[in-house]
Amino acid sequence: MDLTLIKTFVEVAACGSLQSASEKLLVTQSAVSLRIQRLEDQLGKSLFTRSKSGTELTSAGREFEHYALSLLRLWEEARQQVAVPAGFTDSLVMGAQYSLWPRLGFRIIDRLHETMPQLSIRGELGMPERLTRMLIEGTLHSALFYTPQLRPGLVAEKIMEEELILVASWPDPQLPLDEKYVLVDWGPEFIRAHGIEFPDFRFSGVTLAIGALAADFIRRRQGSAYLPARYVKRYIDEGTLHLVPDAPAFPYPVWMVWRDDADPAVIQATREAVRHVVTQLDAELEEVLTELRDLNEDHTLHELGSPDNIIK
Repeated sequence: MDLTLIKTFVEVAACGSLQSASEKLLVTQSAVSLRIQRLEDQLGKSLFTRSKSGTELTSAGREFEHYALSLLRLWEEARQQVAVPAGFTDSLVMGAQYSLWPRLGFRIIDRLHETMPQLSIRGELGMPERLTRMLIEGTLHSALFYTPQLRPGLVAEKIMEEELILVASWPDPQLPLDEKYVLVDWGPEFIRAHGIEFPDFRFSGVTLAIGALAADFIRRRQGSAYLPARYVKRYIDEGTLHLVPDAPAFPYPVWMVWRDDADPAVIQATREAVRHVVTQLDAELEEVLTELRDLNEDHTLHELGSPDNIIK
């Protein structure tokens, strides 16, 4: 059976529409429709009911979904096992969002090399939707997220609390930042808290939904933005980014998601490596927050959108 047809079926089932699936698969909507039709012809059953609002699985489609995911998982397991280099007995394919690789993901790999030298490791980069799809299909065993998307067969565990802090690219920045401020879209909760905290906040007119990549944007311009404290620590240390006094922070948790059928020994080793690395990162985070508290007028750190909520 053509795995392309199965992957297309899984994507349509997840998206709930042919158009959304075509955007994710980077093919035309007609190509997606043709693939689904070919699969339905091979199975002799209709897998979706189609309407103006989208697509919905039929009873046959719901039954086939379980087998489709199993087929993709088995294929990925076989492909990964065959690809394990000589001298290694186990494998791990781990993904992460961009800003979680430098400070967290790379250190986890280092720790795993120390504790599990027989483990072959492959790293993947992606936005949450891509990483989730790869987990569902079995291409990934685990992934690091700021915003996990839970699906059947996936398990999520919060591994640490990040803090989004306001930084600027020039020395001694002061509120208000006005036209030098770039709004980074960290999700609906952040945007809601941001609106409460800064109802009349003027900004540059630039909004970026690219996460910590925004650090590269503001560093090369007269710009400021809310960014993860652990990620920008290196820039603060080298003097290319600077803390903004009296700007509240925003708690932003980091999650590890893994497949519930992944090798228990490998996942346990990964979890232990994560705990080891997070202990080190907590100390680095506290350095940044302590410096910010010292700069603040009341020597405390408040939570964005909650003026009376003091972050310890």
